[in-house]
Amino acid sequence: MCRIAGVVNPALPTAALQAIVKEMCSLLKHGGPDDEGFYTSEEEHLVLGHRRLSLIDLSACGHQPMPYADGRYQLTYNGELYNYKELKKELQQAGRPFTTVSDTEVILAAFAEWGTNSFARFNGMFAFALWDNEESKLFLVRDPSGVKPLYYALTKHGLAFASEARAFQSIAYLGETNPDWPVYLLAYGHLPEPVTKLKSVQPLPKGSWLSYNTIDQSSKQETFASFQYSDVITDRTDAIKLVKYMLGNAVKSHLISDAPIGVFLSGGLDSSILASLANSHEGVMNTISIYFEEPKYSEKKFQDLLIGQLKCNHYQHLVSEADFHECLSGIINSMDLPSCDGINTWFISRYAKQNGLKAVLSGIGADELFGGYPSFTRINAALALRKVPYSMLRAGRHSTYKQLRRLAYLSIPGPVGQYLFLRGQFTPTNIAEQLGADEKDVWEILEAQPVLLPVDNLSPANQASWLEMNLYMQNQLLRDADVMSMAHGVEIRVPFLDIPFQKLAQRIDSNTKYKGALGKQLLIDAFKEVLPEVIWNRPKMGFSFPFKKWLSHPRYQVGNNANGLAGSHRKLQTGELHWSQFFTLLLMENPSYA
Repeated sequence: MCRIAGVVNPALPTAALQAIVKEMCSLLKHGGPDDEGFYTSEEEHLVLGHRRLSLIDLSACGHQPMPYADGRYQLTYNGELYNYKELKKELQQAGRPFTTVSDTEVILAAFAEWGTNSFARFNGMFAFALWDNEESKLFLVRDPSGVKPLYYALTKHGLAFASEARAFQSIAYLGETNPDWPVYLLAYGHLPEPVTKLKSVQPLPKGSWLSYNTIDQSSKQETFASFQYSDVITDRTDAIKLVKYMLGNAVKSHLISDAPIGVFLSGGLDSSILASLANSHEGVMNTISIYFEEPKYSEKKFQDLLIGQLKCNHYQHLVSEADFHECLSGIINSMDLPSCDGINTWFISRYAKQNGLKAVLSGIGADELFGGYPSFTRINAALALRKVPYSMLRAGRHSTYKQLRRLAYLSIPGPVGQYLFLRGQFTPTNIAEQLGADEKDVWEILEAQPVLLPVDNLSPANQASWLEMNLYMQNQLLRDADVMSMAHGVEIRVPFLDIPFQKLAQRIDSNTKYKGALGKQLLIDAFKEVLPEVIWNRPKMGFSFPFKKWLSHPRYQVGNNANGLAGSHRKLQTGELHWSQFFTLLLMENPSYA
């Protein structure tokens, strides 16, 4: 896992470009503390940069940008290919030479052999820039699940890219702020793709590649992979067998590493499944957990139960209220783009680093694929309410009841309206009040982005899954997991998002997949024989902190706009405001975002 950056700009001398990319890589050093490298093409006014976190092939042979085919190709790469050994054998049989044992070189050889068709053959999480010196083309590529971030700016000046949006602050001509980002943050609690804080910077869509020709400055973008719900596996017994087999394979492949690796063990179902599977493959596994003094939120007793039956090196850490207060400013500074979540990942990644781990497995994706969220039961109400006339839905925004005010979001057509009804933080009326904006402008901004195709052809539960996968998980969970872990130089891997496993989960019939007395019943039935009953037969807790209690501290009631924040703080204490809503307002007060 690494951090990448680069710039093509024919109007600037290469010395200036080198300085820019050097600064970009300095801003990304936290995500690649082990090594740094650069490639320059003076003729094409191109500079590629790389910050390395060594996990596979720890030797200097893994240095990047990596050349291939006598320097025709250069690659700067962030990610892991879990099927690189299989691809390497096939490429060797095709006559492609290798000089390293890294997955980086496999990407280069695959592109040399198969061109852009190679991208669909990669099973992993990846974001990379590949330069073809002979064709004078730079390719930007992002994995099908969007696990790894990749931002770019395509302007009259040329092309710039980086693993984090913050890296673009070193490029003066890309510094114009997107004036609409506060609206999206208050509505979603994060910035939904393709929105960033910078007007010209956007994420490359997942499962797509972009090519840029340095000769004529032309560009092309194509999708190379996507996921489809097909409901073809209807036999429950078959589904359970396949889930057990395919997830076992996914975990095994995700354990590939030449550096210490472990599992985040919260004590919940998903992490317990991963820890059990990893333990069966690894022999003695590393697990890492956090717990709290507040019994309502602490899952220590469940962690201890599982640890008792696993052969593992386990690291447990207490996170106290004092730790939260002491670290919060650093946590906010670690954010690349503002988000109301990710604090938990920041803490557990810090402890993973302290315990010598460089990579950890996380259970992200299980809830989204198998029905672990309340949205899976609420989606039917959302679909029924969407049939209410537009004027009545929009009129709900003036109601004194919060539930009725949320109805107004369903007046936005398609998945955006459904998602904001189910998960939105503030309504446009509230947002306009917070920002001193015209409410009509707020509605127009939220209706403009993101542009999503309708999902009415899916079953209601699969619609909920699609919303959770493509909005909540994509824009918040995965982004927060990446940036908060890489703030400590730790890589998070997500076996539930292994590409073959995802495809399997989305082929299981809705009635088979989501049926049961408990959330994620199919997943429970697949693995309950290897887990203590108390792990799976209990209400879902989620991976959350005692945030309401901690944020109620008087230190958080004053910000740049003292009266506004003090009023919101009182609402937090009385329960009128959820902690995530207050934290979003707190972010707006931070100098980095204000």
